Amino acid sequence: MCTHNSRRSHMSQIWASTAANYYGVADGVNTFSGGTEATAFNSRAVAAMERAGFKVNNPGGDNPRYQVTFADNGTSLECYSKIYDDPANANENFAAVMTCSEADKNCPFIPGASLRVPIPYEDPKIADDTEQEASKYDERCMQIATEMFYLMSQVNA
Repeated sequence: MCTHNSRRSHMSQIWASTAANYYGVADGVNTFSGGTEATAFNSRAVAAMERAGFKVNNPGGDNPRYQVTFADNGTSLECYSKIYDDPANANENFAAVMTCSEADKNCPFIPGASLRVPIPYEDPKIADDTEQEASKYDERCMQIATEMFYLMSQVNA
């Protein structure tokens, strides 16, 4: 979960799914993203995921429903901005991973969550429209990847 469901929450969903597949626990792990507001999966974050090797199909529109894959025969994730209680997301027995401090602070209770874990990441948007933009997004992407791979390495299938 993140406030606008546009950057860190999507990166976390995609990397967590990839890591679950890598560690062979994907049958028991489903990943979702959501926020306190719906905006759109930010194009800069999408570009960072593409630079990391993901295939991203953009159907266009104000809040596109991107299809993201990590392997030619891999599972396709539908990534689009939505609020955390959107019908596409789990509504009970899930772990709510809070990826930004604002969402963590503003949502002390997540209905249906059996576990609430704050793992806040600095928002890469601080570098938007600067020379450091791509490197800041790539840095955040790799930080999230590292932590999601560690997290999934601890999951018992």
